[in-house]
Amino acid sequence: MSYFDSIKAFTTEQVVKLIVNSLRNVSDETIIKLTYLAEKLTPIPYYRDQIAGLRRMFEEKRPQIVLARRVLQETHPNVREKLMVNLIVKSILLGVPKRQKLEKELGCQVPFFFVVSPTMRCNLNCYGCYAGEYRKESDMPVELLDRIFTEAKEMGMHFLTISGGEPFIRKEHLDLFEKHNDISFQIYTNGTLIDRAMAKKLAQMGNVYPAISVEGYEEETDARRGKGTFKKIMQAMEALRDEGVIFGFSITATRHNTELVSSDEFMDFLIDKGCSFGWYFTYVPVGKKPDVSLMPTPEQRLHLRKQVHKLRYEKPIFIGDFWNDGPYVGGCIAGGRRYFHINNSGDVEPCVFCHFTVDNIKDKSLKEVISSPFFRAIQERQPYDNNLMRPCMLIDVPEVLREVVEKYGARPSHEGAESLITTLKDDVDAYAQAFKKLADEIWETEYKGTIYYKDYKTERQEYLRKLQEEAMKEKEKKEKVRV
Repeated sequence: MSYFDSIKAFTTEQVVKLIVNSLRNVSDETIIKLTYLAEKLTPIPYYRDQIAGLRRMFEEKRPQIVLARRVLQETHPNVREKLMVNLIVKSILLGVPKRQKLEKELGCQVPFFFVVSPTMRCNLNCYGCYAGEYRKESDMPVELLDRIFTEAKEMGMHFLTISGGEPFIRKEHLDLFEKHNDISFQIYTNGTLIDRAMAKKLAQMGNVYPAISVEGYEEETDARRGKGTFKKIMQAMEALRDEGVIFGFSITATRHNTELVSSDEFMDFLIDKGCSFGWYFTYVPVGKKPDVSLMPTPEQRLHLRKQVHKLRYEKPIFIGDFWNDGPYVGGCIAGGRRYFHINNSGDVEPCVFCHFTVDNIKDKSLKEVISSPFFRAIQERQPYDNNLMRPCMLIDVPEVLREVVEKYGARPSHEGAESLITTLKDDVDAYAQAFKKLADEIWETEYKGTIYYKDYKTERQEYLRKLQEEAMKEKEKKEKVRV
């Protein structure tokens, strides 16, 4: 970073800190006015559009203004400051231009974030989890994790997700999160290791946001995670809420709980406990004991989609739906387009659910793994279908996964991962066809005439072609300088 850029970054950060620290008791009108300032500070048209959309929600007095007020007024000052500085300033205002420059150097997309699973060990043994039986020796070395975080920041990434296994099972992880306090970490956790002391620690750190796994109420959660788990989760949520830590939920929607976990009543329950955000993940048959009978039916998946839209409009909480949000993120985000996954062994995977790999982070840099031929091939095929309701190469367009795995010699990175393209192939194909029939009809009736209904594939290929041309020009310039 140049001296001028360093001064600009420091000045922007200080301005945002002053604004954030003055917002604790501001009115809704002031919050709305600040969106105009944020819009002017944002150099990227996409993010300016997002801010303008958020402002319209605020002006309409939709629940999002309630959520904004909660984040500004009820969170610990350290949490509030780190969220704004790391996510808004470092990841977006300063990070986006840095990543765009890197894209022209590499000739491929550079993601906004990625997921690391530094341990697959867990204090629970939940049925259907892709974390199997692991020992301490299988954990990612702390030195490697430290290196990964450092490289991420050099590439303009200041928001990372930590999964597992159970991340809080290792004290060293917390030490690293504290060391890299200029990164905001979203942590997928079962919540059982978060007590009052841990909540106070996270509030002081300010840059860790737990996403706690639940299956429903006590009966449903304990049935999968073990007796007494739900009570521990509730105690963790209450402690985090009381200490002013931003946290949310993580829900795996299955054939048995989809209607319950997406109900108004259950969402009200989670909001009352203090959740500010949450993620829904459709169960896919991966991990230990993959079971296609646990997959929500195509009809249930569409029910979840419809209900999430309703909840977003009516409830003061941010909700992401990993499969059904395809139309809003341009289809699949894996393979380094928006994100990727590094497992505990260092294997680099396209997605946390796609357990195939060609590279290991122990041997290569982050720049090298995201620009690999395997990831490039995935990006070149995205979206796999112009119907963005079918974004996934695992369960929606499974022939894409089989093709790239075979062509690039990707190996399974977990025992049994290959079952998705071998023994479970016919079941996955049947599901994909059943969902396609329903999704295509909705795509034509609900999305035609909207900004989402266009030839995304051609648009994406043209974008990648331009990046590759820029990369070739940069390479030629460097070669001339050497000569």
